[in-house]
Amino acid sequence: MAEKILVTGGAGYIGSHCVLELAEAGYVPVVIDNFHNAIRGADALPESLRRVQQIVHQPILFQELDITNEVALQELFSKHRFSAVMHFAGLKAVGESVQKPLEYYRVNLTGTIRLLETMKAHGVRNIVFSSSATVYGDPKYLPLDENHPVGGCTNPYGKSKYFIEEMIRDLCKAERDWNAVLLRYFNPIGAHESGMIGEDPQGIPNNLMPYVAQVAVGRREFLSVFGNDYKTNDGTGVRDYIHVVDLAKGHIAALKKLKENCGCKIYNLGTGTGYSVLQMVQAMEKASGREEPSDPTVLLSLQIKYKITGRREGDVASCYANPALAERELGWKAAFGLDKMCEDLWRWQLQNPTGFSKN
Repeated sequence: MAEKILVTGGAGYIGSHCVLELAEAGYVPVVIDNFHNAIRGADALPESLRRVQQIVHQPILFQELDITNEVALQELFSKHRFSAVMHFAGLKAVGESVQKPLEYYRVNLTGTIRLLETMKAHGVRNIVFSSSATVYGDPKYLPLDENHPVGGCTNPYGKSKYFIEEMIRDLCKAERDWNAVLLRYFNPIGAHESGMIGEDPQGIPNNLMPYVAQVAVGRREFLSVFGNDYKTNDGTGVRDYIHVVDLAKGHIAALKKLKENCGCKIYNLGTGTGYSVLQMVQAMEKASGREEPSDPTVLLSLQIKYKITGRREGDVASCYANPALAERELGWKAAFGLDKMCEDLWRWQLQNPTGFSKN
């Protein structure tokens, strides 16, 4: 019988791609989401999961549920027998976390504590946690490996990820029957190659590439580049970008690792290659120049306009991964390069110029 995997926050960008990979790998994903960062579609489903159903040709089990609701969590676990949990649910905007730290700690920390307590009560002791490279803070050396010091986070979002990691590590030390894989993401971009699901930020995008794509499709006038005086090749910030499908496949590998009674393991999910902001803009120009829009009303800007502005507080010059441990222990390696990331992002943006909401 196929294993049921609970996916918290599974209607979001990364969650929905992982749900798709779970279904294709023969698991039965059960998704909960509170629609904080998802668009409602038909049949009470998030639009992202409605489209996942179309891609995988099977129904996706979904329940609208807030992870801080302990009673609802208990009822959910009473209905299903889960073999593991993939935990994505949480608030995730760095800038907003600085403005609303208590809200970030309440949702991210309290929600996780309630989830772990419910798992424990129902005998579910396997978890894959969606963490972040933000736990490393300002890099002391590059590339970043899993032994790099953590905790020097520059914002409440990063601190919440760090605190959750520490909670899970302590739990695994105290109770030896728990198994956890903590996945530290670098910068997920791209979309499923069908163009049917992708990143649909609500409001002004917080991340570089969704903003660049919206400029390319004519939805925004220009990109603000925060600083061009860093000690990098062209003066702009350098980051490690990873295709979201590669990231999702890393979660499938993590599930298999849990089967080894692995205790608590931590892995970087990145490519190991850093690209500057201007290199990313050029790559997107290349990708967006390859297709004509099917909708003649879509305004294309093959030359992506940008303006240099001052540095943004909390940003570092360079940040990229050493993913060797994940390759060695998970048997996982990023397969897609920058061209593929940008081509798939552009296909998603072109087919969905206003995201999930008005198609």
